[in-house]
Amino acid sequence: MPGPTNTLLIEGTFEELADELALYIDSLKKSQGDETSNIQAECAQLLQENKKDEVLKRLVMGGQALNQAPEKEFIAAYNLLIHLARQSPNLAMFLPKICGHLTAPVSSSPANGSGLALSVLSTIFNTISPTSELRYHVLLAILRVIRASTNFETLRPQLKQLDAWLEAWDVEEEDARKLYLAISDLAADVGEDEHAYTYLIRALRTIPSDEASSDEARQLSLRALKSALTHPAHYDFQDLTDLDSVQALRNSEPIYFQLLEIFTSDSLDDFNDFNDEHEGWIETSGLDGSALSRKIRLLTLASLAASSGQTRSLPYAQIAKALQIPSEDVEMWVIDVIRAGLVEGKLSQLNQTFLIHRSTYRVFGENQWREVASRLDMWRNSLTGVLNVIQSEKERFLQEREEEQRQVEAKLERASGGGNMGRAQQQQGGQGKGKPRFKEIDEDAD
Repeated sequence: MPGPTNTLLIEGTFEELADELALYIDSLKKSQGDETSNIQAECAQLLQENKKDEVLKRLVMGGQALNQAPEKEFIAAYNLLIHLARQSPNLAMFLPKICGHLTAPVSSSPANGSGLALSVLSTIFNTISPTSELRYHVLLAILRVIRASTNFETLRPQLKQLDAWLEAWDVEEEDARKLYLAISDLAADVGEDEHAYTYLIRALRTIPSDEASSDEARQLSLRALKSALTHPAHYDFQDLTDLDSVQALRNSEPIYFQLLEIFTSDSLDDFNDFNDEHEGWIETSGLDGSALSRKIRLLTLASLAASSGQTRSLPYAQIAKALQIPSEDVEMWVIDVIRAGLVEGKLSQLNQTFLIHRSTYRVFGENQWREVASRLDMWRNSLTGVLNVIQSEKERFLQEREEEQRQVEAKLERASGGGNMGRAQQQQGGQGKGKPRFKEIDEDAD
């Protein structure tokens, strides 16, 4: 390969660096059999006319040849192209094409090509102003490269900054939706179902109400609905039913919407009725019937626990009947619903009862608010009783203390009175001591 590689990174004027890069691109193309490449000569003529943007167009268009550069020269060559493009006031005109080149396969390094491309794209992303919308387009290119390499771990730590980025870029809802869907697709490809569903829901939230019935909204809503139904750990469907686009399925896809309503608030009996009414529909829709049956049983048990009332317990027989299972399988299903996080409690094998500590409401409507009000009244009455007991005990304590105080004062008073009498007697006795006693003589005696 002609030309030393270190010349690509040396400092120099725009003209010098552009000439070096043009020569390098020509050499790469000719090494691949394109003897007609003459970018250097074209750029030299344009540089004489001081048409820098035209020079950049030639370099960027020919930049796809950089994907054939040896692994050790790949990053340096692209960094030089980026450096030249950043000197133009029209960077936005060249950047999408450069990113497009980087999302294409790196033929010179199939094993490490994705890593090399990500390194260059990261450089582009980090050298652009944090508030520039150009970062949005670079991020889309990064997502395409990561998806091709199936290396989701590269993206995971960056997702926590996504909201701040979108706010700084002030992108429109349509662009935000495109980004969310790219992340969702990437996550789905690598088996990150939770992330795939989360960003799909975020994409649906960007659809305006007046477009809720559009074909795009319908397709995305169906995709989210199927994902929620088949996800083994997804039991709350309120996030779906709150979306206008999902509500629009009531008219466009009534059977899907009926199934969603069953999993939102109904029971196993309703699911079985649905199967009888639409026999074979679940299988033809690509849904897993056995997985859905398992999920609706867990949800049915959760509803039973939530409606257990003040007793906070469920007999095994009631559970077996509601879940349509043998009595000996009740404990297994209770353990499964506890593992799913829908209910907390403990099994009493002696009493054949499931004691409920906490339960999850599948929907929270008027009936649930009534139950909350009832429990609050019960707690208020209990607290009132406790306060009455405390007040009564307080009054009794004060009375006892006052009585003790009176007794102490009475004892002190008696003790004080007895001491004064003793001192008076001592004083009287002291006055007669040492003096002769006179015997009273009767004056009438002769």
